[in-house]
Amino acid sequence: MNKQFEKYKGIHPGIILDRELKKLSIRQRPFALSLEEHPQTFNAITKGKRGISTSLALKIERELGLEEGTLVILQAYHDIEKTKRKETRKIPNLNILSKSLFWDTDIHHIDWVKQYRAVIQRVFERGNESDKNEIIRFYGTEKIKQALQESDVRNPYTIYKSNKPKLPNDIL
Repeated sequence: MNKQFEKYKGIHPGIILDRELKKLSIRQRPFALSLEEHPQTFNAITKGKRGISTSLALKIERELGLEEGTLVILQAYHDIEKTKRKETRKIPNLNILSKSLFWDTDIHHIDWVKQYRAVIQRVFERGNESDKNEIIRFYGTEKIKQALQESDVRNPYTIYKSNKPKLPNDIL
């Protein structure tokens, strides 16, 4: 792969292709037609909404004078990066958690990593034992201790008057 493209590892190859076309003052539609490719497909690729096939990548590389395999390698790195992001986005077992805990939000859009304090606080204020056990399993006891010590129970949505939510005795 050309050294100028090394810095783009993980970025969708269509976005890099779009930059190259703009740099060379080549319009997408005529370029797509010259490759005997549908302009809509080509546009979806340059917007990063669709992957690039090996055969199309080779055609584009030949036409633009890029090193053979550059776009395919970029696509592979993008796919790897996308898979890594999916793997790191782990969530607790939603079948165990009570639906009423997160009644005011779409539970599938919660960022369990960034919003851990609010999640832990809510579960330990309002959840039942199985909710608490699932959150303990998911975050671990140290993170829960830290979150509950840092949490401010006087938040407007808090219904309890106690100073701190209580942890099960086996955690303390």
